[in-house]
Amino acid sequence: MLIAGRYQLQDPIGRGAMGEVWRAYDETLGRPVAVKLLLPQDSDPTAASRFRLEAQTAGRLHHPYVVGVLDFGAQEDRLFLVMELVDGDSLARVLAEAGPQPAERVARIASQAAAGLAAAHQQGIVHRDIKPANLLLDADGTLKIGDFGIARFLDDPAAALTATGQIVGTSLYLAPERALGQAAGPASDVYSLGCVLYQLLTGRPPFQADTPIAILHQHLDATPVPPRQLGAELPPAFESYLLGLLAKQPEHRPSAAQVADWFAAGAWQGRPEPLPATAPTPAAPTPAAPQPPRLGETGPATTYMLPSSPRTAARRRSRPGARDVLMRPRVVGTAAAVALFVAAMIVGMLWFSPDNTAAEGSKDSPSSTPTVGSTPTPSPSDASATPAAGTSPTPVAAKTSEKAKDEKRERRRDADDDDDGNDGDD
Repeated sequence: MLIAGRYQLQDPIGRGAMGEVWRAYDETLGRPVAVKLLLPQDSDPTAASRFRLEAQTAGRLHHPYVVGVLDFGAQEDRLFLVMELVDGDSLARVLAEAGPQPAERVARIASQAAAGLAAAHQQGIVHRDIKPANLLLDADGTLKIGDFGIARFLDDPAAALTATGQIVGTSLYLAPERALGQAAGPASDVYSLGCVLYQLLTGRPPFQADTPIAILHQHLDATPVPPRQLGAELPPAFESYLLGLLAKQPEHRPSAAQVADWFAAGAWQGRPEPLPATAPTPAAPTPAAPQPPRLGETGPATTYMLPSSPRTAARRRSRPGARDVLMRPRVVGTAAAVALFVAAMIVGMLWFSPDNTAAEGSKDSPSSTPTVGSTPTPSPSDASATPAAGTSPTPVAAKTSEKAKDEKRERRRDADDDDDGNDGDD
């Protein structure tokens, strides 16, 4: 059968809800293609509109991880869509034939699928039906996202072609917000991709039940079993990030671009990164002497005094403390007061001693000349000299005072003798 005078149908590839897919050959360009034909019983306006929507959405995308749309038209009242041929299997067939996949292969699939979704989201398109059957692998293992039949334009909500209260999609991979009847957004595609990755690792979807309604309730309320508990061999970082894709709240999931970058960078092989959280209130610190920081250590921010240079430390050691500065004047003042008191005592003793009386009497007496061997009495000017602080008085002054007293006694005796002689003469 020849479509549009150029696409020769060869072999059927698959059959979907709205149409059938054929392997064909483009006789004009000489290349193999895939042709999707709308089923005859689905020629109602709604089915035709969805078919056109798929052509429009996929036609806006040109990305290596998205199946490209090449042509669109009608043949004998049947709409057709010409796409690039993906010569490989869908992930649904891979799971059916091989079961769970190794973590490295799943990480590569995750990176490519997320990159394709990021390109669609950048164009304002939400796929709304990410599942293993719509993710294709070509001959060299490159992933391609196909079947945008129920996609939604974010800038044109009416283009979703979904009546109020209806849920369009596959229950095994449906995001919680969509189970509540809310509009699909980019985060909904990320959740669906997380469900697919979970199934690739474990061989089963994250939630299973007997009815679609029961499955939707699990998407809303149940917590998925960690893949490693089901026997999946993958690093803890991979498991932690995958469970983050299955977060119940859309705002808690990463974007498709972030998912693509994370897996492409090989972060899935490392340790799990903790989710950002509010820092706990620190407990009251126990009083302790501050310890200087060690080189190479990191920890809570602490303020330390910079270490002093050797010169600064020497100057600090050479400067007296405040107590020393206050004590020195007191010591010096006390010593000076004691010295002045001792000096005053000596001066007083010399000034009021009998030597001074004798000295005054000697001025009027002819016998004022001192006897041989006597020591001259020091003058007040000489006695007023202040001795050095801390030295004891010289005993010379005491000896001179005793001699002066003896001389005075002798003079008094001589005077008494003279008086007695005069009385006898009378």
